[in-house]
This record gives sequence, structure tokens and C-alpha cells, in this order.
Amino acid sequence: KFRVVGPSEPIVVVLGEEATLPCSLSPALSVEDMELRWFRTKFTEAVFVYRNGREQKEEQLAAYAGRTSLVMDFFTQGQAAVRIRNVQMSDSGIYICFFKKGVFNEEAILELKVTGLGSVPEVHIQGPEDGGVLLVCTALGWFPKPQVQWIDPSGETLQAFFETYTQDTQELFSVETRLMVRDSSVGNVTCSILNPILGQDKAMAISIPEPFFSQAFPWKLTFAVILTMMGLLLFGAGCFIQREYSIKLKVKKERKSLQRSWKKHQQEKKRSHITAFQKTAEYRVCTVSETLTITCGSLVDWRKERFQAWPVTLDPDSAHPSLAVSQDRMTVTCKDTSMLSNDTFSVLGLEGILSGRCYWEVEVKNTDSKWTLGVCRKDEQQKDWNLKLPRNGFWIFGLSGTGYWAYTEPWTSLSLKQDPCRVGVFVDYSEGDVSFYNMSNRSHIFSFQKASFSGTLLPYFSFTSGDVSLTICSMVSGPE
Repeated sequence: KFRVVGPSEPIVVVLGEEATLPCSLSPALSVEDMELRWFRTKFTEAVFVYRNGREQKEEQLAAYAGRTSLVMDFFTQGQAAVRIRNVQMSDSGIYICFFKKGVFNEEAILELKVTGLGSVPEVHIQGPEDGGVLLVCTALGWFPKPQVQWIDPSGETLQAFFETYTQDTQELFSVETRLMVRDSSVGNVTCSILNPILGQDKAMAISIPEPFFSQAFPWKLTFAVILTMMGLLLFGAGCFIQREYSIKLKVKKERKSLQRSWKKHQQEKKRSHITAFQKTAEYRVCTVSETLTITCGSLVDWRKERFQAWPVTLDPDSAHPSLAVSQDRMTVTCKDTSMLSNDTFSVLGLEGILSGRCYWEVEVKNTDSKWTLGVCRKDEQQKDWNLKLPRNGFWIFGLSGTGYWAYTEPWTSLSLKQDPCRVGVFVDYSEGDVSFYNMSNRSHIFSFQKASFSGTLLPYFSFTSGDVSLTICSMVSGPE
């Protein structure tokens, strides 16, 4: 007689990997001439059957065909195990290993837990909203239900105001969570997804540029200016009315003692006061209008406070022969706009980036042709890369076909409310961050996953043939 012993703890394996279901005999007897069977809750639901010294495939469930094998290395020591390759979510659950010798048999119960370590979360800025900046984080392919956290730079947890989970046909969880940031000093926020069984997480951080917060409260500044100017006008009108009342009261007291000529003089004086009031009121109305115009202009022409305006100029020596670089090295176009070609022509910026935070703006005209812009590593741009992706040293986005794309792996489709006729490129070298913004409506376009930069980064511009031009815009410098 013997006893069958299985693992005391559940066996945990990641989706798609290999699981081993071991069982052993006590005392340690050889199992070479025994019947061994691993099955689910029913005896006929066979995962693997070993009898008469070979595998009995005809009794095996179809779901395990071609995915199982028997570990026979320690048969003489009373140990055997079944390996299941390419583990699926349906493999999770209870298994029974059954050992039989002659008419005597024993069995043990095992538990297999399949877990999914899903995708790296994707984080993007939805836009200024409700007095703050709205961030959205999504992730796919997790099991069991993951734990989600928003974390600020100091490690403190931030409270999400929306969180939802869905399951696909494979029972894998997708999660979407949203966070409203109202404090402009936060700077950057991290979205972390944790698998509670494995204790492993994946995270993605995003930087929030300062200008997004100025867009969240534009009405407050305008309202404050209007209220102040109205107060000044009311104060001035009150002083004038009080003065006029005093004059009228004095005239009334002296009316009987004054001659007709004096009365006429007083009437003319009264008319002169009315004329002076009208001019004063008109002047104050003009002052309010000019103040409002200056305030609105300052809101539109906001200053970038955290990034340095980078003095980008084009390098003619790096330009493709089919491109024409302007004399001031700020604009690039095709030499022959009527030529049809599927080739991509590129040119680089002359000034390299080795540290710090910097940005520049590019104006795109006649966007009827494929174009891209961004940055690339100096040592990579000389190679003939067919795939201009971050792993090859390129962080770019642009127009291709009928839509806008970020050149990730695979490409990421971008849904933009307005064509980016003026694009802001923000590079934080130390943080490994490259982000793009539509400067026409101050909206976020895309941020790449954080990279570890090394060497010099160069501004990158390219397009196919067509009547399209890219122009580097002049800007006022931010902080060093």
C-alpha cells in the first residue's frame, strides 16, 4: 500500500507559460509499472494517462492534445509530473492525480492558478476640464482583477474619480481609470497596475505641462478684471454725482440774489460739466476695452515656464537631394511638388540636445502629403532604418494616409479634434520624455513611453513628395 502526495499550496503560472503538476508516493515506490492519470473533477476528463509503459492519447481531452508531456526522470523514486505548455485561462482550477497498482489505488488533489500579467498602462491627457487637467489610464490583458493606483512624485496615492473593469472572451480584465489634477505643482503623475497574486506591477508616468493649468481657469482672470473696472467706473460716477448735487444745492440757495446774467452763466457752466462727464465716461470705457484686449491676448500668448525655447535651424548637409532648405534654414519643402513618389525625404536640425528641458514649434502648411516630425539619436539617423521606432532611436509622429499616427510598436492611431497646423515638440532629456502638443488649441497630441536617452538628440523632419512645407517658428525663450 502507498499514499499519493501533491503540493500543499496552489501552483501559480502566468498565462501562456508552462505549468508542472507534480505528485509523489509515500513510501517512495517505483511507478514504472503503475497506471498514472491526471484528470479534472471527473475521472473521464483526462489531462494525461500513462498505462502499460506508454501514453494513452485516446483517453485525453481534446483541449490538452499536443500540450502535455510526462516527466519520468524520477519514476524509480516514486515521483512523476505532468507538464502543460501554453497555459490558457481555462486550465485554471482543480486537478486530481491518480496512481494505481493492481487493484489498489490512491489519489491527491492539486490546484492550478493561472494569472495574466497584462499590458503596460497607457496614459494620456484628456484636456483641461472642470477646473483641472483630466488624465486617463488604460490597460489590457490582466488576471485576476488588478489593483490600480495613481501616484504623485513624492509617492503619495492620488484618489481617482472614475474606475471601470471589463472582461473579454478569455476572461482577461481591461481597466480604465481617470484622475483630475488641480494642483499645478504636481508636475508628473504615475499610473500603476498591480497583479495581486504575482505581486508584480507595470507603471507609466506622464508629465503635465504648466500651460494646461492656465487654460483651466481663464474665465476667473477675465471676470476679476471686468469686476475691478466696473468698480472704478461706479466709484467715479458716484463722486461726480455727489459733486453735482453740492453745486445744485449751492445754486438753489443763491438763486434769489443772483441776476439773470449770473443765472445764464450758471446754466452754461452746468452744460460744460455735463460735457466733461461724457468725455470722462467715454475715456473710462475705452480704458476698460483696452485692458480686456491686453488680458485676453496674454491668455492666448502664454509663456512656457518650465522648458527652454530651443534655437532650432535646419542642417542643409543632412537634407535629402529632393528637398529645398530656405536661406534662413527655417523652412523645408520639396523641390519638385508635382513629382509623385512613395519615398520619404528627411532633414535634421543642426543643434543637438544633450541635457535639460527644451521645446520648439513647427508650422505645417498644405497637409495633403505624408509628413513626420520629432527627434532622433544622432548616431542612428545615418543608418538606413526602414522602421523609425523608439527602439531604433526615433520618437516621431505625423500624417500618413488619412490619419495621424505615433510611430510606436505597433503604430498608435491618434484621434485629433483639430488638424495640428502648429505643433509643439517638448523634450525632457533627463526624464526620457518626448511629447507633442497642438499649439493652435493647446491640446495634447501624444507622449511616448519614457526612454533612457544617451548621446545627442537631433530634431527630425520628413515628408513624401507633395505641396507641403515645414517651418520652424520663432519663439521667446523660457528658463534655462
